[in-house]
Order: sequence, then structure tokens, then C-alpha cells
Amino acid sequence: MTAGTVWCHFVLLLLLSIASLWAAEISCRNEDGETVDWFLLYKLPKHTEGESAGLGLEYMYMDSLTHAWQLSKYLVNMTQGALGQTLKQLYETYEPKNNSIAYAIYNDEIPHSKSSNWKKGHTKGFLLLDKSQGFWGIHSVPLFPPFLEDGYAYPPSGKPYGQAAICITFKYDQFTEIDQQLLSYNPSIYNCSIPNIFQADLPNLQKLCAGSELPSVTQRHLSKLQSAHGETFLHFAKSHLFVDDIYVAWIAQELKTDLLVESWQHSGHRLPSNCSLQYHVYNINLIGTPLNSTFYSINDHSKWCVSRIYEDQWTCIGDLNRAAEQAWRSGGFICTQNKYIYKAFRHLVIRYESCHDSPTWI
Repeated sequence: MTAGTVWCHFVLLLLLSIASLWAAEISCRNEDGETVDWFLLYKLPKHTEGESAGLGLEYMYMDSLTHAWQLSKYLVNMTQGALGQTLKQLYETYEPKNNSIAYAIYNDEIPHSKSSNWKKGHTKGFLLLDKSQGFWGIHSVPLFPPFLEDGYAYPPSGKPYGQAAICITFKYDQFTEIDQQLLSYNPSIYNCSIPNIFQADLPNLQKLCAGSELPSVTQRHLSKLQSAHGETFLHFAKSHLFVDDIYVAWIAQELKTDLLVESWQHSGHRLPSNCSLQYHVYNINLIGTPLNSTFYSINDHSKWCVSRIYEDQWTCIGDLNRAAEQAWRSGGFICTQNKYIYKAFRHLVIRYESCHDSPTWI
């Protein structure tokens, strides 16, 4: 073997080694299991207009590479889908008890439990990280994800209604800010491991995981976060001390934009559209998908909002509904001015309610 051939083999092995290290990094994963900076999915309701009834497991998907909604070739209960591919990293971490990795799963409706803790946040999410980077997922699905010992699955209760989820990959330093946001959330954590090597940077998360006494919190806390690839997100976290509609009293006024809001409308204390402050908030009541199907907000459990005016381009995905009884629940939203995310969500809106009870068609 010549010196040149040896050198070529060495370079090839080095490149394969680097590729392997990148692939091993904790990250949001796309439908092919590849690392992505972020992804979004919108699980469709079981019953929509304009097409035959689905299974309640079909979903639209987009990420930092695709830039637009596409119907996933998988169902949301399949491990090959984006949620399954991403959470696989968490389920595989559970077995070896790795002390260099931290994780937490939280939901105001816990699997195998018939009761809800109203003193905890109305929040649903999961995170996994090491000292290099990790991901944070925020979603609207009750009883999800399953306990780690049960393996990945999707709950039957999540089928009938629309659901949304966002996953963002962050470098390690961003989790110190997320730690502060989760303190305001006070989430119901039911699976977690925060080893001592993270104590200095994630003190609140470690206390939440252990069920220890928590530090006092402010009414609300706003953080600017940066994804692993440098995209900016704003995260709004309100504690139980901030007793108000987060959309009207905070997000719309902070972002200086009128908002169109999609949230769970089954509550007997649903809030009407609100034009009382400088920036207004309107309830969406009809959604149209790129698949030529439509559904009403009464069939949707997701929680998101977009700027009414196209030029503002804000999109927020999060935890809380526009309902009077949730004014005193803790929770929050992650917001972005990514033009592709905004276009994807804004074009879903077909009709919303004005402040005079008459519908406004787009």
C-alpha cells in the first residue's frame, strides 16, 4: 500500500468518525432520523371536512430544512416519525442510567393517572441534554409521552382532536435560561434525571425533579433563546401569580401585534375575542389545511397564535388556552419571526371572530 493510499484511508476514517460524532449529538430529529435545528408537527383531528374520516394519527410536518407543511408518510404513533425518532434518544438513555445526560418529561395530565394537579403548570413537554447540547419539546398532547419504562407510544385520548408540537435543538448554555423558565412553569414532572454535574447550571430543574422546595418566582419571565444553528426565539413564561389572559395582557402587547389565536374551545368559560387594549386578540374558529380539508376550533386541542398582519410575522406555540379558569395557571409560549413558520401557520386561518361576535373571513 502506498503512502498516498494510507493517507486517503486515514482521511476517510477521520471523516467517518466526525460524521459519527455529529450523528450521536442529542438533537431534534426529522422523519429520516437526521438532526434538525427545529421541527413542527400538526396532528390532524380525526374528523375533518372535505375528506373521509382519518385515524386521528395523521399529521403535517415541517422543519428547518423543508420550510413548508407536508403530510407525513408516517402516523404519529410510529417510532419512524419525527416525535418517535426524537424521543428514541430519550428512551434509549433511560436504560443505561447515563450520569452525563439530563432529562425531564412533564404534563399536566400524567399517564396512568386519573387526576390533575391544579397547583402545577398547565404545561406539556420534554427535554434531553448533555453538556454539549440537547432539545426541548413543547406540545399539547395529554398523557404524553409515556413513562420511559413503557416505551414510545401515542395515547388514544390524543386521537380525536388536533394537536401541535415543536422541538428545538439548543446548545448547552441555553438551558440555563430554560431552567429559569421552567421554574415559572412549575410543571408536573413524572420522569426525570438531573445528575449532580448539572446542579450549578440547572438548579431549578434539579429541584423540580426532586420535588424539593422551590425558590420564589416573579409573576412572569421573558427569555431570548438561540437555537443550535443561531435562530432566535422568545419564550414567555408566566407563573400562577400572573392572573390574566397571557395572550391579551402580555404576548400581544409585548410583541406589539394583533394576534389570531387557536386554542381549546370546549371550556364553559371560553374567553371572547378581546379589543380592550392597544393590540387585539381574536379567536380563530375555522382552519383550512394545504390538504384541502378544514376543521373547526372545537375539534382542535392545539395552542398557537399568529400575527394578524402579515408584515409582523410572529408565530407562537405553547401551553395555555383562552379560558377564564386558565388565567391563574402557569405556562407559556415560544415565539419566532421565522417567515416560513409564520407562512405555514398563517395560511391555515380561514375565519376568526371579531370583537363584535361576527366572523371575519380571510
